[in-house]
Amino acid sequence: MTRPKIKSTAENWENRLLGADEAHVRVDDEDLESLINESLSLKAISIRLEESLISDFKMIAKHHGMSYQPLMRQVLRRFADAETRRILRKYIAAEKENTSEKVA
Repeated sequence: MTRPKIKSTAENWENRLLGADEAHVRVDDEDLESLINESLSLKAISIRLEESLISDFKMIAKHHGMSYQPLMRQVLRRFADAETRRILRKYIAAEKENTSEKVA
């Protein structure tokens, strides 16, 4: 008897309907994982987060039809970009102020 095909959705992966059957396990080549991480400039880190925060990210990600880890990367990238721009604007303003004081 053939099992019905399970639709490949983020929810089915999260709920382990997909990807948890040992009959279909295959170990990836470590070089492939390294190549993917290198090409995307990804580095694995360990971080402790509140369970409620992770749940919130999972809910938001599900709403947007994506997994929560890419969403977390997007949020961190947006914050880092905005904070970098804020710091640079502040630095540039201070430099302009110092330059105008020297001219006056």
